[in-house]
Amino acid sequence: MIQRDEPITITGSASAGNLVTVSMGGVERSAKAGKDGRFAATFPPVTAGQPFDIEARSPSGRVVSHDVLAGDVYLCSGQSNMELEVRHAQDAMGQIRNSADPALRLMTIPRAVADQPRQAFAQAPIWKTAGPDSVPDFSAACYYMARELRKSAGVPIGAIASSWGGSQISPWMGERAQAAVGNSAQSDLLALHARNATEGERAASAQWESWWRKATGDRAGAEPWQPGAKMDWADAPAMSAWEDWGIPPLASYNGMVWFRRDFTLSAAQAKGEAALSLGTLDDVGRAWINGQPVGMGARAWQPTTLSVPPGILKAGRNMLIVNVVDNYDKGGLLGPADDMALRPSQGDAVPLGDGWRYAVARTSPPGAPRVPWSDVTGTSTLYNGMIAPLGGIKLKGVAWYQGESDTDIPGYAGRLAAMIADWRQQFGQPDLGFAIVQLAGYGKPATRPGESGWAQLRDAQRTAVTADAHAGLATAVDLGDPFDIHPGEKQELGRRLARVMRALAYGAPIAKSGPQAAGAVKSGDGAVIVRFTGVEGGLHLRSGVQALGFEMCGSGDDTCRYVQAQVQGDHVILTGDGKPAERVRYAWADYPVMNLYDGTPLPIGPSEVPIAR
Repeated sequence: MIQRDEPITITGSASAGNLVTVSMGGVERSAKAGKDGRFAATFPPVTAGQPFDIEARSPSGRVVSHDVLAGDVYLCSGQSNMELEVRHAQDAMGQIRNSADPALRLMTIPRAVADQPRQAFAQAPIWKTAGPDSVPDFSAACYYMARELRKSAGVPIGAIASSWGGSQISPWMGERAQAAVGNSAQSDLLALHARNATEGERAASAQWESWWRKATGDRAGAEPWQPGAKMDWADAPAMSAWEDWGIPPLASYNGMVWFRRDFTLSAAQAKGEAALSLGTLDDVGRAWINGQPVGMGARAWQPTTLSVPPGILKAGRNMLIVNVVDNYDKGGLLGPADDMALRPSQGDAVPLGDGWRYAVARTSPPGAPRVPWSDVTGTSTLYNGMIAPLGGIKLKGVAWYQGESDTDIPGYAGRLAAMIADWRQQFGQPDLGFAIVQLAGYGKPATRPGESGWAQLRDAQRTAVTADAHAGLATAVDLGDPFDIHPGEKQELGRRLARVMRALAYGAPIAKSGPQAAGAVKSGDGAVIVRFTGVEGGLHLRSGVQALGFEMCGSGDDTCRYVQAQVQGDHVILTGDGKPAERVRYAWADYPVMNLYDGTPLPIGPSEVPIAR
């Protein structure tokens, strides 16, 4: 599937210096492979129509792609709620059974991490025709959006899914985007690791250790990873999550735990380098041997193997210290025990699947640095492996559903704006439309006003989109599930994304972001009037005579309170209560209860706006 009405560049690799002849729809172009073996041939735009073939031939071989369609191509990316497959969404069986459409093409980019931008995918992705064999494993949000656009666009549609569950936005930001938000130091560290992995690990370890001393006040030489550090060590019951040990203080503990394991080496075993296999460290862990840093696991929730440089091990007794940080669900050294071992370059492996001791950290400072070459928290690593290889292909639009993993990390609006600008530059499309999903509700339904990291993130999404003439917002807050961070209702989400795309990509005369608060003003009687933008068909209440979830707030975090909210025409009037009011918040909770919609019907999006005087 290729994008219609845009210049087409066919790229590939051949033997260096070979002349490659590329033909497409009866038109031929020739290109010479460079020293790196890469070639590129450019063709004029084509319109949507019958399938055609693309052929590339040279003395080193011949490749033909059959049944190529021109239409509109969309890229869908983000974390787990974009990655969630159709088979795991609601009504999957019926939707899969009726999914056959030869003019809807789907492609999933395999997960890949890279220190530097790749020109080609580590594992080549494949276009598949939509149907019961391909749809079940494809992104549900992306599929339902593409299916809706097929109905209205009247042309073939291609959907590319490139997502990774649990990922922050930083791994999806290229080097230009990192520089735009002041993160060049991490990009430099990533580049160092690409050149010399040992030097990269050493520099990252120094960064982590400096962070620890600054965060805790520990002096150099007295940190918990030192062999003589005093801690309340106890025997670890098993290589499993500490929540499963039956120890009450750890039953629901999220934070840091230190682990210790002594082992003895012969002179031969201690000579040279070694590989340290620690099993799965949940979420992530960092290791020291004899007080010297060995490295941090770069893959969250996956087995970790670290390289131990020469000079760290010694003949006789050695001490291994591991710090494990768990921020979500269960945590610990998960094993399997049989895989945990030190494997010296000389001599037998040393099993490490038992004999561990643990100590709960006296303090668990937030913001522990991760290595920039990690997967879900890295710097540009997913961009390098899963976006950069797309090269300069042309797209009709991008759908982005991510943010859960950035909750409580300041500056999301800036990071999102920088990522969007970077991707537009890569694809050579400064006006490329981005449809951003505003996070779905999750957690305990709100019963009183309070601070909410999820609400802050949603408002950051709204802020970034409002400042971008070619971005739109698809609100999903009312599609959430208080008990499941991965809500199954993806069909309505797909319809909302398609609606945004119709405004951005096809110029449909509808609001690109749905109904949102536009501002608030104080009236003479102390009431506050809230006005909205993007409302179609008026404001409507569900199951009540008042709008739920409106708050008036003073300047402090603890000054917000629910107020009565009456709908009058195209605005909402908040009843004054005589207390200071400087701003209005709406649906400000992890899982807000909402009953205000427009005639579309779309929910009024969560927001915080100042009160003008």
